[in-house]
Amino acid sequence: MFTFFGKFFLALLFSLVLFVPAYAAAPYYEGKTIKLIVGFSAGGGFDTYSRLIGRHIGKHIPGSPSVVVENMTGAASLVAANHVYKVAKPDGLTILNFHGNQVINQVIGKPGIAFDARKFEYLGSPTQDNVACAFTKASGMTSFDALKNSRTPVKFGGVAPGDTTYNTAKLLQAALNLPIQLVAGYKGTAEVRLAAESGEVAGGCWQWESIKSIWRQGLESDKVSVILQVNPKPHPELPKVANAIDFATNENSRQLLKFAGHIPAAITRPYAVAPGTAKDRVQILRKAFVAVLKDPDFTADAKKSKIDTDPLSGEEVEKIVASLFKIEPKLLNQIKEILK
Repeated sequence: MFTFFGKFFLALLFSLVLFVPAYAAAPYYEGKTIKLIVGFSAGGGFDTYSRLIGRHIGKHIPGSPSVVVENMTGAASLVAANHVYKVAKPDGLTILNFHGNQVINQVIGKPGIAFDARKFEYLGSPTQDNVACAFTKASGMTSFDALKNSRTPVKFGGVAPGDTTYNTAKLLQAALNLPIQLVAGYKGTAEVRLAAESGEVAGGCWQWESIKSIWRQGLESDKVSVILQVNPKPHPELPKVANAIDFATNENSRQLLKFAGHIPAAITRPYAVAPGTAKDRVQILRKAFVAVLKDPDFTADAKKSKIDTDPLSGEEVEKIVASLFKIEPKLLNQIKEILK
């Protein structure tokens, strides 16, 4: 027969056995490594954002996993998007940063797309981008009038269909009838910048948030001019720069600029994980994504790198993606023709 103390000891031991598993269960991400795949080359705007996020997001994920950034270039991030959709395990350990214009490419039926953008699990976007067109002063493109009145086609550097550099040049050519010659095939905006500085092209159009970061020297030395923006309203930092929407001569041109330019720009830099990722892991990563953008260490680094944050949540990105699949058929056919 057990003594009182013997019974007490057994009861205590039994209670500990019941509760140990709950306390011993380590967070899923503990000891693991998250791979953050960027669809563009090192040194560009996408890479800059992703490396800053990768540097700080781990501490906001239970278990504090390490994060490595990998550049997977090709077809304006299409290679990376296809890879994460088809190859990456839906285990929450691979995060994709691809170009939101690839969503429009899927909508218009571009070849090579092996994903359904509606099925990615979106974590969010660090900023809602604003598009601007920057040119070297050596090219002679120092104002919108200089571009509009050029007697010869002006060479715009571009990456590939789906990238802002490519789609914006094609869109401006169609909607505003500008004399543009698109020179595509560069790996990223860093290479477009170098091509402009060497005289291969005059410049190009992509996110202002990226231009002012990676072309800061040219802007500060007054060797580069921003002559046009493609935004719903003028960006606060570009109050005197011509805005494309103001030169649209009819409602059709305005609709083209809205649906092929303004709306995709809001989701230029989405972060996502593969379809089928467990919902609890998606929520963990979504919360971490929101938290990292408010992190004082991140914001200090972002300020040093001259990049802005105007974030969208994963749910907001999801809604915008869905809206692009509801474009009126006649307008959609025009966009297809422009971006083909």
